[in-house]
Amino acid sequence: MSGVDEFSHVPGSRVAVAELREVRGEALAGPSGGAGGAAGGGRRLSARERVGLLLDEGSFVEVGLLRRHRASGFGLETRRPYTDGVVTGWGTVEGRQVFVYAHDFRVFGGALGEAHAEKIHKVMDMALAAGAPLVSLNDGAGARIQEGVVALAGYGGIFRRNVRASGVIPQISVVLGPCAGGAAYSPALTDFVFMVRGTSQMFLTGPDVVRTVTGEEVTRDGLGGADVHAEASGVCHFAYDDEETCIAEVRYLLSLLPQNNRDCSPRGPVTDPPDRRSEALVDLVPADGSQPYDMTEVIGHLVDDGEFLEIHENWARNLVCALARLDGEVVGIVASQPRVLAGVLDIEASEKGARFVQMCDAFNIPLVTLVDVPGFLPGVDQEHGGVIRHGAKLLYAYCNATVPRISLILRKAYGGAYIVMDSQSIGADVTYAWPTNEIAVMGAEGAANVIFRRQIAEADEPEAMRERMVKEYRAELMHPYYAAERGLVDDVIDPAATRETLIRALAMLRTKHADLPSRKHGNPPQ
Repeated sequence: MSGVDEFSHVPGSRVAVAELREVRGEALAGPSGGAGGAAGGGRRLSARERVGLLLDEGSFVEVGLLRRHRASGFGLETRRPYTDGVVTGWGTVEGRQVFVYAHDFRVFGGALGEAHAEKIHKVMDMALAAGAPLVSLNDGAGARIQEGVVALAGYGGIFRRNVRASGVIPQISVVLGPCAGGAAYSPALTDFVFMVRGTSQMFLTGPDVVRTVTGEEVTRDGLGGADVHAEASGVCHFAYDDEETCIAEVRYLLSLLPQNNRDCSPRGPVTDPPDRRSEALVDLVPADGSQPYDMTEVIGHLVDDGEFLEIHENWARNLVCALARLDGEVVGIVASQPRVLAGVLDIEASEKGARFVQMCDAFNIPLVTLVDVPGFLPGVDQEHGGVIRHGAKLLYAYCNATVPRISLILRKAYGGAYIVMDSQSIGADVTYAWPTNEIAVMGAEGAANVIFRRQIAEADEPEAMRERMVKEYRAELMHPYYAAERGLVDDVIDPAATRETLIRALAMLRTKHADLPSRKHGNPPQ
């Protein structure tokens, strides 16, 4: 028998329970008025509607519903709404526990004050203690100016917790409105950032400040909209046209991630035979190294049911990073994209790959690297921009990774880029190659021009001599079995049997254990 029933004969108890229901109802309803204006052609959802879309129906348990601020001055003492502008708690996504906080833009514009921040701190601490993912639904106007420096200190507490949780639990930021000033740093510290076109903006200084300081005219979307961060800055991993699709994709991403760094990703149902052959792969990749093709088509033939989630799809498109399943097990795929810049590595591709490799390693997700790389992008801009430093980030990430690592060379693998793309020499557990592979310091044409420069210059027919020397170099040092003969790849395989080969190797590596040297942390290139 509950406490309420036990003492229901006391008139005051019934009054108290009725009052509680009234207060909770007021808190749940929030400020009067609609959820908001149109956004991207649809209605702007409220914080509670967003939480409802994210979590399994009926699973949300709220904490801090009745929290109110205690600030005074500037009229705050007369405005003390329940929740203080943020909905916090936990629930489940496909039956697995997830913690969440969602800014309520109807309360102080979602601006962060002391009580607001303390609610977020609590749910972040709970997520870390429980070892479960944390999803933030961001839609706030920055620090609450009326509360002064205590609001800024609240952001500091969030950032510190973001860093403590990094690599321990998955952290996902969903930007569904403005995210300006200090508020933008929390998403930048998390593992994944989602945005919605037309409503989401992230920037440190808004258009008015930019106009005052630099004289530049720019809109909010032009400065920090979803497409800007998905295509130009790389801050955003995923951009969608509406909130419903965006939040549905957050649920899908969570289904591919483990609960924490001591766990493994959930195994999915297997409907795709592990020994399925893909004869189309034989013709999909042209033997001519100068001919482009779409690496995502190759990935589609290899993974379960052709399904994969590409990360940072519209940024640094010369490298593909994706999460997929092989025989039900989640893997991270890093792949050259010959359709864009011939698949060359550059500053942005190196950063993209490094962050993805680190994420997979942190959360026990095996890595499969598909290599068709002609080298690093040459040029003054790249060198002055620090391509050495940025390329070293990808190299460091691979060398530091202890998860199972499988590398497959489809076609070109030249120079330092071959080494960086998880070659056997930097620790790949198993390395394979297709019979179309060309592993070398550089392409045959470039190599012949260097090695046989004098013979070509002195020949009666220089072009004919150059062609002959190119063929000679390719035949001697770039034939498909040269690397295998020297143990640089473990096997040359039939492209059609690639899926089965990868699945067998992953099964063998499932119990892999590797220890890193004892240290506080490394000092990776920045």
